[in-house]
Amino acid sequence: MSAPVCAVVGFGPGLGAAVARRFAAGGFAVLGLCRDPARHAALPKQTAVMVYNAYRASFAAPGPSALAPADLAADFAVNVTGALVAVQAVLPGMRAAGQGSILFTGGGLALDPTGWLPAASLAVGKAGLRSLALTLHAELASQTIHAGTVTIAGTVARHTAFDPDRIAEAFWDLHADPAGAFQPEIIFRG
Repeated sequence: MSAPVCAVVGFGPGLGAAVARRFAAGGFAVLGLCRDPARHAALPKQTAVMVYNAYRASFAAPGPSALAPADLAADFAVNVTGALVAVQAVLPGMRAAGQGSILFTGGGLALDPTGWLPAASLAVGKAGLRSLALTLHAELASQTIHAGTVTIAGTVARHTAFDPDRIAEAFWDLHADPAGAFQPEIIFRG
């Protein structure tokens, strides 16, 4: 029997790689997907876990009033619309299998969008992503498909309280929730 697949959408050398290492240690074959489509294959239909870690951020000082509408739209397309597209790609296989985990990398700006005003576009995107995660959780939990978000309330950096390997454990913990006790969110405060 082949290993279950964990697809990490938004794979990079930081948190994406840490999540990939954690799920590989848990017995998963890992598929890392990044911005360059030539560097990865399509999401396999047998994906047991999908982690949406992609994001785009435009910064505008002093805050949202200086943000170009086109930048906000482009950021939202990656931060929320891209997440929905990824979900729709893996959900038929998860429904057929009667199980799966859809996990999102959230951000503390979804909880307090005034934390850094030049990042207003990212705050809007993370709030939208959090809403998507929580509504998918409500829709899918009865189908034994776990949707949830790890909301990171700090800056990801090695050798800090927000070390990517520590955060990856929160993704594993969220995935490991038993059916009937799925958590919709872990707020990672370091």
